[in-house]
Amino acid sequence: MAVKIYDTKARKKVALTFRDEGKVSVYVCGPTVYDVPHIGHGRTAVVFDTIRRYLIWSGLEVNFVSNVTDIEDKIIARAARDGLTESEVAQEFEEKYFAELDRLVVMRPDVTPHATGYIAAMVKLISDLVASGHAYTIDDQGVYFDVSSYSAYGELSHRDLATLLESAGARVDVDSAKRSPVDFVLWKLAKPGEPSWDSPWGAGRPGWHIECSAMALDLLGDGFDLHGAGDDLVFPHNENEIAQAGAAGHEFARHWIHSGMVQINAEKMSKSSGNFRSLADALDTYDPRAFRVAVLLTQYRSAMELGDSELTAAASAVDRFDSLVRRAMAVEIDLSTASIDRKREQSFRAAMDDDFATPAALAIIFAAVSEANQAFDCEDIETAATLVATVKELAGALGIVIGRIEDSSGDSRIDQLVVDRETARANRDFATADRIRDDLEAEGVVIADRASGTTWHRR
Repeated sequence: MAVKIYDTKARKKVALTFRDEGKVSVYVCGPTVYDVPHIGHGRTAVVFDTIRRYLIWSGLEVNFVSNVTDIEDKIIARAARDGLTESEVAQEFEEKYFAELDRLVVMRPDVTPHATGYIAAMVKLISDLVASGHAYTIDDQGVYFDVSSYSAYGELSHRDLATLLESAGARVDVDSAKRSPVDFVLWKLAKPGEPSWDSPWGAGRPGWHIECSAMALDLLGDGFDLHGAGDDLVFPHNENEIAQAGAAGHEFARHWIHSGMVQINAEKMSKSSGNFRSLADALDTYDPRAFRVAVLLTQYRSAMELGDSELTAAASAVDRFDSLVRRAMAVEIDLSTASIDRKREQSFRAAMDDDFATPAALAIIFAAVSEANQAFDCEDIETAATLVATVKELAGALGIVIGRIEDSSGDSRIDQLVVDRETARANRDFATADRIRDDLEAEGVVIADRASGTTWHRR
C-alpha cells in the first residue's frame, strides 16, 4: 500500500514509510486525567482510531501506544480541592475517559503507559541530558532543558528561536533563575505534601514533556513510525518531545500528524467561558455512531464545528445505513456471503490513502447507499446485495458499525448485547465476548463477525 499523509514536520504530503516492513509503530498523546472528557477528546480519539483501523484493514500490523498522564499539576490541584489522593483522582477520570471511548467503539491501545509507571525511564533520559550538557539544575527548583543547546529546536512547529526568545522575554512572569525564558522543566522538585519520587536531583516528579519522550522511546524504540496528537500540542509539547529525544542522541518519530480542534458556535471550546460540552452529554443525546460519522465528515486536520446541527445530520446518515440493512434482511439477503464491489473498494482506498480523506471515503459509501436503495426499488436483489455488503465493509473499515438491528423483531436487548460483545472484543476481553456469544446462541441467535462489523439473526 502507498499511503500519503500530511506530515506536520515536513509541511507537505509525504509517503508514510515504515521502519519494519508490514508493521506500523504509532504513539498518540493521551489524556491528562483530572476532569471528564469533552467532545474534543472524543474527536481526537475517533480520528486516530479510524487511522489505526484503516491501516489494520489494509493488512498492516499496528502497534498502537497511547499514554495516560496520571501525575501533573492539575491532578494535584483537583486532589486538594476534592480531598482525594492524586491516584484516586487519576483513576476516577481515567475510567470515565475510557468508558466514553468504549461507547464510541474506539479500540483500546495495545499499550497504555502511565507516567507514574515510567519514572525510571524518565530519570535515565534526564540524566543523559544533564551529562551531555543539554540540561542544568536550579537549586530548590529542579532540572531544566537548555533550549539554546539544541540547534534544531523549532523544527516541528517551524518557529524561530529568536522570535520565541523575544516573545518569552516580554512576559512579566519570566523565571529569572532559568538560563533562558524558553527553557522548560524536566524534573520538578516537590513541595511539602506533594507526591514525589527519588532522583539524583532530589525528590520530585517529571515535567509533562519528558513523559512522552521517555515512554515512546521505551515502548517503540528509536525511529518509530508515526506520532499523533491534537494540533494544540504541536508547540510546545511535541516540539519539546523531539528536542529532548534528539539532544539525548535518539532518533524520534519518523512522521507527525495532528488532528484539528473542535469549535462550538465558531469559537474555541472553553469550559471557563461556558462554551463547552462533555463527551458524555453528547453521547447521551446522540447515537455514538453519529458522533463518529460527524467527526469523519470533516477532514481530520481541519478545525470543525461539532454542535447539535452536525450531530443531527450525522444521526440521519446512521439511520440511512441501518434502514438499508433492514431492507436487506427483509428479503433474506445473507450479507456474510454477498460479494463486494471491488471498483468502489478501490475508490475508497484511493481516498483513504490520500491523507485519510474520510469525507471523500464517506461520499463513496453514501453513494452506494443511494444506489442500493434504487436497486431494491427495482427489485434487483443481486445488485442490492453487493452494494449493501460493500457499504458494510467500507463503513466497518472506518469503525462505523451499521445494521445492528438484523431482525424485524427489533430486539433492543440483543442489540445491546451485541454492542457489549463488540466492546469486549475491542478491549481484548475475549472471555466476556465468548460468554455473550454462547448465551445468545443458546437463545437461537446466530452471530456473524466480519471486518465490517457484527451482524445477527435468529435461526
